[in-house]
Amino acid sequence: MFARQCCSVALLLSLPAVGRAESTFAPVVRDVQPRMVKIYGAGGGRGLEAYQSGFVISAEGHILTVWSYVLDTEFVTVVLDDGRRFQAELIGADPRVEIAVLKIDAEQLSHFALDDAIDLAPGSRVLAFSNLFNVAVGDEAASVLHGSVSARTRLAARRGAFESAYDGPAYVLDAMTNNPGAGGGALTDRRGRLAAVVGKELRNKLDNTWLNYAIPISEVQLSVEQIIDGELRPQPDDPDLRRPAEPMTLALLGIVLIPDVLAKTPPYVDDVVAASPAAESGLQPDDMILFVNDRLAGSASDLKNALSYIDRIDEVRLLVQRGQQLVEVSLFAPDE
Repeated sequence: MFARQCCSVALLLSLPAVGRAESTFAPVVRDVQPRMVKIYGAGGGRGLEAYQSGFVISAEGHILTVWSYVLDTEFVTVVLDDGRRFQAELIGADPRVEIAVLKIDAEQLSHFALDDAIDLAPGSRVLAFSNLFNVAVGDEAASVLHGSVSARTRLAARRGAFESAYDGPAYVLDAMTNNPGAGGGALTDRRGRLAAVVGKELRNKLDNTWLNYAIPISEVQLSVEQIIDGELRPQPDDPDLRRPAEPMTLALLGIVLIPDVLAKTPPYVDDVVAASPAAESGLQPDDMILFVNDRLAGSASDLKNALSYIDRIDEVRLLVQRGQQLVEVSLFAPDE
């Protein structure tokens, strides 16, 4: 289950016994491929890849993928299996389970139904579909790996020197699924039934080995439904929505963000004012604020906008990322 990632792509139909694989898996692969997408966004710096994988989960163009830096841009491009390209909207994310939902302007798409997702047991044979190593850039097929589930366990129990914000149940796989670009791919059984989302790369910083894992759909479905229903999204800037007479502000909380110079400057904490509510809550410089009262803070402007709808006498609940940990803090503005 721990393996040094290789650069070769094990395409399903190139396995030994091609005739047997063709008769067994080819129809399944043909059925799943139209549901897979390639995703392109931010990257490039420090050797970071600007691509990942995803799959369609509604006929109206909702796409499930992993939450990552690739989506930290105004321009996320989705390429369908037939080569069509769309600019996607990030409609919401839940870093607690490492997923995000995109939306493209398309209809009548072949898709997975999350309600039909299955659970897997150790020993189950699986297929992992993804755009690992950016092999597919247009209408080429996604790569397919064949393997099995080694274990189902909490990721925290297997993590050790592995750094991951997610610590819930996961399938540990014996196939090298978690290569660059594979995050957000689909894990299915041998009949093509959806079971899990392929996780991001998870490397042991001590001995340079990888943990290959996928997150069960049962662990992410509620978050996906909340995102699509309008929850777990950035606070809309609605002129018809009443703001309090005395709204909450960063200054009241004692939070200083890094300079807001980009269209989507991430809400990183640059400084915490001494003896402020932020300092008393344990907030620290370099924390990145992800949620404000269950609203996604995708940028510094999102964070400020969300605070403007909170009365200064009310509680502010923040979910922040500190290194590879998720930390929740609660703050109240000081009494006048």
